[in-house]
Amino acid sequence: MSEEQTPSSVAVIIPAKDEAERIAATVASALTIPGADLVLVVDDGSTDDTGRRAREAGAQVVTHSTNRGKAQAMMTGSFAVRNREISQLEPGARHRHRALLFIDGDLEDTAAATAPLAQPILAGEADATIAILPAQKRKGGGFGLVVGLAKSGIERLSGFRATQPLSGMRCMTREAFDATQPFAAGWGVETGMTIDLVWAGMRVREVECDLQHRVTGRDFKAQLHRAAQYRDVARALAARELRARLTGGRRRTVEQPPVPRPDGPRDAQDGTA
Repeated sequence: MSEEQTPSSVAVIIPAKDEAERIAATVASALTIPGADLVLVVDDGSTDDTGRRAREAGAQVVTHSTNRGKAQAMMTGSFAVRNREISQLEPGARHRHRALLFIDGDLEDTAAATAPLAQPILAGEADATIAILPAQKRKGGGFGLVVGLAKSGIERLSGFRATQPLSGMRCMTREAFDATQPFAAGWGVETGMTIDLVWAGMRVREVECDLQHRVTGRDFKAQLHRAAQYRDVARALAARELRARLTGGRRRTVEQPPVPRPDGPRDAQDGTA
């Protein structure tokens, strides 16, 4: 990556639906991330005050009138950032894209702990980073079926051994983001994104981040959510399996750098699904 392509600042994009209780704290924390000069919340059809509270906390807000899902919210956020970059470009100046840091709306005060994701991008050492979260403090969590499906599928198709394949906290260059288009639908977006990044030859790195977020429980509603996750991940993998067959196979051998552990070794959990 040339110096001109290396981002010099970060746009934090937060897809959010019905996060009125947490979004203000998440925005306030995200605003403290070094290099972040834009925090943008995509209010994805919320029925509460998510948008208003995000704006009051200092974020710019783009609103979907109806819920369109995380993948579309990420797309909307990325387009909004691009439009702001173009509108703010001074005559004769060279366009330099921001790094895109995607985080969840329920991180609250721990949102600032996503800063290590941006560091390798701003330093030109990686094209995309994926957060590894520690064991979550709240009780709950799933049985690992969706995680196992995503992890095995990513490695089979791309050679990348993902520690937490469903992690939604990710940072990437604009070039890397464009390489993941079109997104996989629904909850398959992260799985498809990782495979597409590796297929495009992007340097993907996992980074430990000390984050806490809401953990899905084990009630009936949670099980329906996991069933939808499993369906969408399976669809994302099937689509890329077909693409690989049609193109003669696009699997790459990936040499992964060790995960940075600034606070010393610790066990990382696979997630909750």
